[in-house]
Amino acid sequence: MLLNELLCISKVPPGTKHVDMDLATLPPTTAMAILLYNRWAIRTIVQSSFPVKQAKPGPPQLSVMNQMQQEKELTENILKVLKEQASDSILVLEAALKLNKDLYVHTMRTLDLLAVEPGMVNGETESSTAGLKIRTEEMQCQVCYDLGAAYFQQGSTNSAVYENAREKFFRTKELIAEIGSLSLHCTIDEKRLAGYCQACDVLVPSSDSTSQQLTPYSQVHICLRSGNYQDVVKIFIEDNLTFSLPVQFRQSVLRELFQKAQQGNEALDEICFKVCACNTVRDILEGRAISVQFNQLFLRPNKEKIDFLLEVCSRSVNLEKASDSLKGNMAAFLKNVCLGLEDLQYVFMISSHELFITLLKDEERKLLVDQMRKRSPRVNLCIKPVTSFYDIPASASVNIGQLEHQLILSVDPWRIRQILIELHGMTSERQFWTVSNKWEVPSVYSGVILGIKDNLTRDLVYILMAKGLHCSTVKDFSHAKQLFAACLELVTEFSPKLRQVMLNEMLLLDIHTHEAGTGQSGERPPSDLISRVRGYLEMRLPDIPLRQVIAEECVAFMLNWRENEYLTLQVPAFLLQNNPYVKLGQLLAATCKELPGPKESRRTAKDLWEVVVQICSVSSQHKRGNDGRVSLIKQRESTLGIMYRSELLSFIKKLREPLVLTIILSLFVKLHNVREDIVNDITAEHISIWPSSIPNLQSVDFEAVAITVKELVRYALSINPNNHSWLIIQADIYFATNQYSAALHYYLQAGAVCSDFFNKAVPPDVYTDQVIKRMIKCCSLLNCHTQVAILCQFLREIDYKTAFKSLQEQNSHDAMDSYYDYIWDVTILEYLTYLHHKRGETDKRQIAVSYFMPFFSVYYLPWY
Repeated sequence: MLLNELLCISKVPPGTKHVDMDLATLPPTTAMAILLYNRWAIRTIVQSSFPVKQAKPGPPQLSVMNQMQQEKELTENILKVLKEQASDSILVLEAALKLNKDLYVHTMRTLDLLAVEPGMVNGETESSTAGLKIRTEEMQCQVCYDLGAAYFQQGSTNSAVYENAREKFFRTKELIAEIGSLSLHCTIDEKRLAGYCQACDVLVPSSDSTSQQLTPYSQVHICLRSGNYQDVVKIFIEDNLTFSLPVQFRQSVLRELFQKAQQGNEALDEICFKVCACNTVRDILEGRAISVQFNQLFLRPNKEKIDFLLEVCSRSVNLEKASDSLKGNMAAFLKNVCLGLEDLQYVFMISSHELFITLLKDEERKLLVDQMRKRSPRVNLCIKPVTSFYDIPASASVNIGQLEHQLILSVDPWRIRQILIELHGMTSERQFWTVSNKWEVPSVYSGVILGIKDNLTRDLVYILMAKGLHCSTVKDFSHAKQLFAACLELVTEFSPKLRQVMLNEMLLLDIHTHEAGTGQSGERPPSDLISRVRGYLEMRLPDIPLRQVIAEECVAFMLNWRENEYLTLQVPAFLLQNNPYVKLGQLLAATCKELPGPKESRRTAKDLWEVVVQICSVSSQHKRGNDGRVSLIKQRESTLGIMYRSELLSFIKKLREPLVLTIILSLFVKLHNVREDIVNDITAEHISIWPSSIPNLQSVDFEAVAITVKELVRYALSINPNNHSWLIIQADIYFATNQYSAALHYYLQAGAVCSDFFNKAVPPDVYTDQVIKRMIKCCSLLNCHTQVAILCQFLREIDYKTAFKSLQEQNSHDAMDSYYDYIWDVTILEYLTYLHHKRGETDKRQIAVSYFMPFFSVYYLPWY
């Protein structure tokens, strides 16, 4: 309003677009008024794009809320007009940059004169003698800044505009330098301007500048965008000498790299360590504590990490120019790193480094040796720098201890073999497979391995297998494969039994490798791997020790990759009798295959039901006292099933195929619902294929069944959290256990995932009447009574009784009348209007009427 008044007073012709006016021919005050208006318009648009923290509202008052809504609508209308005129405003400001004359703005004196005799002021203005003088440079500086901000805001949708923003911001910097301290009326936020310029440098690097001329910020951002992370490390190392990058910026780069690494980019693990090491050295040089991240990444040091850390330390300190405090910080850091290392080889790498010897005096090095000796009495450290681990003068017992330590750490098969040869050359009394209690070999294998007569071969086979199994467990599949391959090559020479054992373990390793790698993206396994799995299942070699987990993984592998044809038709009969996992897999595969057929043809579903019921059954054990009476009754898992319930659960948790998991879930849900004391049934997909009763209910452990259902749903949702059928099961479980808030959460989540977050209608087979009624009960028990009325409308036959009863409740925990917009049933809206009228709640009645009137005009007005 103020600026519009200024336009009128300044003789701007009404109804004429500013963009059509030639600023050079207008009086200075008129041109200035047009500039002020258009600068304000551009600044308002830019300001509206910034996020604003909403003030915390007080208690809701209808009059206040109405006033706030009106103000919001007014503001939005103004913004809409300004945005429509934005292109014209930009053209006006661009034209202003071409002006070569000073401008004037009205003051109180000129406004008073204008009120007395308008013509005089107009003449005075035209002769450039009235108002406050604004120099051309000051005007252009502010206009350039405003245009730069406008172009920068538009760059989010059109990146080419960033070039214009860059040009305007850098011109602003030049004008500020020209004006200097002489400026009276030009005030620019120079910190914000510097930020804009820095952002433009990153988004639109100057075409004529080389990488050496770019700022470190720009270089880092360009490297991050192009994936050239090694150059980021180089920039950080160089910055450790100049301290030009703020610590917060360096930490934000590390956080970004960590996030990318956690999203599955394993190649970034090494880069994360290197950047973290650079940041840590910077912290040390500035006297800050070592970060927790560095300690975590340095938990498992290796030669490459030590070498890189020493390189960073060396390149971050200019020994000729560095201060004593900076040198002291670095020396203390290197000492602490040495004290934190357990492997002496790494300690010697640091203590023999040139930087370490330069920074620490002889007395300090001796003190460090004493500290190390107290920590490990068997260690004999040499103070002089050593070039090799084997140059350390030590006794035979020390050498054995050091070799054993290397044996524990090494995962290189050739190095393990060399260490064992050296150890057996030093002593023949030790069994080196017992060196570490972490080396574990399954009991079915250990008897065969420990029966090997040659001590060296026995130790080597045992250690290679134990290390390979450990690497497989921690998903270090490349080292596991190397260790297993070396072990296979070794045992092939003398033991066909162990050769087959190793082939079996390598098969399991290949399954794990595929499942953790390309299998996660849905890529089918190679046909060779499927053939090997079949070969394992059909293997009939006598006296071969077999691990149960391999059979589990093989059957789960076949089910996960939908090899149902093989499991149902091609499995040999002896396998079904001897291997319970093959039997279970065959029943699951056959049930999947028969599922689309008529109910009468689903015989295998009944067989699978009986197998699972038997697994979940319990047997009663009666204990008699000395007097012959029964004094105690115990129940435990029945041994009549093909496996124990824990084994079944373990097997199911290896499955990922959605249909198989859905069938198993529906079976256990049906088994859970069969019990007589059940109040709230759990629903599941395909539940109708199972029998509806059990002959002997007392034999089933229903508590174990309930626990199993919960565990299976939790596991299934970890595989696919967007499966609406599984979400409904989880919601039903919470509903059955009176956890209504959690139940409602999962019911809503199920509707969201199958309707694109309610942008489409929820399919009626997802939100059945039963589901909606349970949601209604949840809302009712949570005192969300308005939501109850809304949900009643979704039933195939609207439940008016429940809706009216809920609306009568005055103590509601939901938004009440704010939800009236979601009530479309005319009868319920009529009842609401009547209810508020009866209570004398005029405001609420008016809200209900406002929603009711469109329906009234459609349904009732034609009758009048």
